[in-house]
Amino acid sequence: MAKYSLGVDFGTLSGRALLVNLETGEELASATYEYPHAVMDETLPSGKKLGMDWALEHPQDYLDVFAKTIPAVLQEAGVSADDVVGVGIDFTACTVLPVKKDGTPLCFLDAFKDNPHAYVKLWKHHAAQDKANRLNEIAHARGEKWIDRYGGKISSEWAVPKIWQILDEAPEVYEAADYILEAADWVVWQLTGVQTRNSCTAGYKAIWHKQDGYPSKEFFKALDPRLENLVEEKLNCPVTPLASKAGEICPAAARLTGLREGTAVAVGNVDAHVCVPAVKIDGPGKMLAIMGTSTCHMLMDREEKAVPGICGVVEDGILPGYFGYEAGQSCVGDHFAWFVDNCLPQSYYADAKAKGMNIHKYLREKAEKLAVGESGLLALDWWNGNRSPLVDVDLTGLMLGMTLQTRPEEIYRALIEATAYGTRMIIENFRRHGVAVNEFYAAGGIADKDPMTMQIYADVINMPIHISGSAQGPALGSAIFGAVAAGSARGGYDDIFTAAQRLGKLKDTVYTPIEENVKAYDKLYQEYETLLDYFGRGGNDVMKRLKKLKNEASR
Repeated sequence: MAKYSLGVDFGTLSGRALLVNLETGEELASATYEYPHAVMDETLPSGKKLGMDWALEHPQDYLDVFAKTIPAVLQEAGVSADDVVGVGIDFTACTVLPVKKDGTPLCFLDAFKDNPHAYVKLWKHHAAQDKANRLNEIAHARGEKWIDRYGGKISSEWAVPKIWQILDEAPEVYEAADYILEAADWVVWQLTGVQTRNSCTAGYKAIWHKQDGYPSKEFFKALDPRLENLVEEKLNCPVTPLASKAGEICPAAARLTGLREGTAVAVGNVDAHVCVPAVKIDGPGKMLAIMGTSTCHMLMDREEKAVPGICGVVEDGILPGYFGYEAGQSCVGDHFAWFVDNCLPQSYYADAKAKGMNIHKYLREKAEKLAVGESGLLALDWWNGNRSPLVDVDLTGLMLGMTLQTRPEEIYRALIEATAYGTRMIIENFRRHGVAVNEFYAAGGIADKDPMTMQIYADVINMPIHISGSAQGPALGSAIFGAVAAGSARGGYDDIFTAAQRLGKLKDTVYTPIEENVKAYDKLYQEYETLLDYFGRGGNDVMKRLKKLKNEASR
């Protein structure tokens, strides 16, 4: 009798479940559930207004993902819950929430349902930037060695700045919270009844190190005396390695999902990191870009090296036995969606509708007819700040070269090219600091559906690009980890490398650089580098001054 594993992937706007046959690797069924509350970046459900750079979510949406998608995939596939041996989950990160001892989110309580700080702070919540700035100043002033593992800067997207913001702006929420934890760990808790903290989010997002643990009490006290005992008071849970079993489906989760009690559940993981085994990557020098609303760049090496501007390097942070490196771009798919939602004339929508085409496909059809450099445009891809290598959410977007003859498809293509330049910058930054990038892989909706963009990337980075064979890369990766949590005795696998080679998938499609385009993009990339240095490294801080004026005017 065949056995199966479930992967549940929690994204920015929706969650999805994927059922995988552990003998054949076949993806039998998937189901997606859109979060009813979506991303709350303007108001709470009550209508209470949020400040600038806020991005919250409602944890009830995550429970509803389990309730809606898992029964749906079992029914569609005609598979009995008795034959599902493992469950893995992944989540966007850093996405944190304050909870009580029993795991109840504070926003579920009447006393806190109108307090923004009681809700989930999504990965792209940037309102803690002032805390991140101060944290970095103090860390460097104290000579904290761990800061080098994070490229020299802790981002406002990471855990400690967000926790510090709660303490500073809503001390009553901080005091009431028995734990502040990653959403990845919270949903696993809801499935198993056991709280765990996975080593991936702890390492990349919460300044935890396999050998050294968390930063010292003295460091946290230097941030704010009230944070001196942060680890003991709010993060007090052992850190569990990836590919470990967190627990088993508990009675409440069985009722919620239809799964059988006792089904193995893997410790939580991050949506980007979990994707690596899904494309059969099993060693160093192979970069994976997971391309969606944002892009995460995953890479492994045999040594821990300091690379400026990365998101972090963590021992066993992606796969056991390797140092996992993470870098990223804060705005990719969001970038293109912003343009389509705000900058297109109605005639483009009408023409696309008449041709029966999705508006993005319609624009790509026009844009791919352009020669490299034909538009005369060059953009900086910072519509949501810069994650790597500058680690600065206060940077903003730029489009250079527009004239009265500039057309929408030219702008659209320039935005795509800008994200490719950003990826090349990340690759070259790794290479300059001794971390090899010899192969390039891509996963996610853009990689799966957008040949024009992938060809542009191949030409800009001058490397062949291998494409994930699954449209649900993170969910497949989670299912692979779920299979390892189950173990071979239950029909799963005993190690992640064997499971990855058996269940991971790659398409036959490979995007190969076109020599003529490579030469043309080399010239444009040099101009991108110049703009990046000028606007991003202190040559002209006009973006930050404008943002400050905007904040002042909106008060």
